[in-house]
Amino acid sequence: MNSKVFMVLRILLGIFVLVFGVNKFGDFMPMPELTGDAVAYFGALSSSKTLILVGIVEIVAGLALIFNKYGALLALILMSISVNAFLFHAVLDPGGIGGAAVLLILNIAVLFGYKDKYKALLN
Repeated sequence: MNSKVFMVLRILLGIFVLVFGVNKFGDFMPMPELTGDAVAYFGALSSSKTLILVGIVEIVAGLALIFNKYGALLALILMSISVNAFLFHAVLDPGGIGGAAVLLILNIAVLFGYKDKYKALLN
């Protein structure tokens, strides 16, 4: 992958997750109306304080990707959040799947850009 393209994708992903991570603490972006099982699932995540952990991971990952420090590690950790967000929207809130799909695609692209860092793990 071209280094400039990778840098742009890495920074875009970093900004994306940083904004959503900070939003979990600041509530500056309105949350869309959820219905049915989505409300129950999101309520369980909120009451168990899991969203606080997700917010912290998103903030740390966003900063790591923007400043390119430990980006390969945090892009890998961020993949679990990306897949969970995509599956949540695919199953419980299909109307909001756009942002989750962008997150997942950016995360996969960044993981692909870091593929040389993972070679030792996969041998």
